[in-house]
Amino acid sequence: MTDYDSITARNVPEATTVLKSAKVAIAGLGGLGSNIAVMLARIGVGKLFLVDFDKVEPSNLNRQHYNTKHLGMYKTEALKNQIGLINPFIETEILTIKVEEENAAEIFADYRIVCEAFDNPQYKSILVNALLQNGNTKIVAASGMAGFDSANRIKTECRFENLYVCGDYVPAAEGGIGLMAPRVAICAGHQANMVVRLIMNIKKV
Repeated sequence: MTDYDSITARNVPEATTVLKSAKVAIAGLGGLGSNIAVMLARIGVGKLFLVDFDKVEPSNLNRQHYNTKHLGMYKTEALKNQIGLINPFIETEILTIKVEEENAAEIFADYRIVCEAFDNPQYKSILVNALLQNGNTKIVAASGMAGFDSANRIKTECRFENLYVCGDYVPAAEGGIGLMAPRVAICAGHQANMVVRLIMNIKKV
């Protein structure tokens, strides 16, 4: 019979118990956030808090962790469904709401690790600024990853205390350069890996 231990059997052994007791919030469930959530679910992070207000559209399917049966569904509900099929032994809480300056701090007040996965620079800034005011919250953000440039340009940096940024820092989707699955997924992998390191109390990138 499948259980939590069976799903996470290939983890680094000493990490499993720590991951199971951890909780992580993900703000934005597009190409970055949906892939981050699935990666963290697969390794058994005990609780995921998923926040977005959008619905799944056809143009999302080139890079986001949804399929055609999810079209028209809220991303929060579609992703919770996906995660339940992958790892039903973790807790998945969803909130279908737009994160704005007035509510950002309150929404994520109970989470010490938050992934910023928005595609709008304005909302990235709003979230990061709101959460940095809480000195206990670690933010794993992203910047740049459009097109099909070298994957080796995508990296993780600690910009300053409590803020980690993954990407190549080139503005996304400008000048006819769109967002494609490989580089978006690579950046999501960087974010998910940094989250795991923070859960394990490793602060170096």
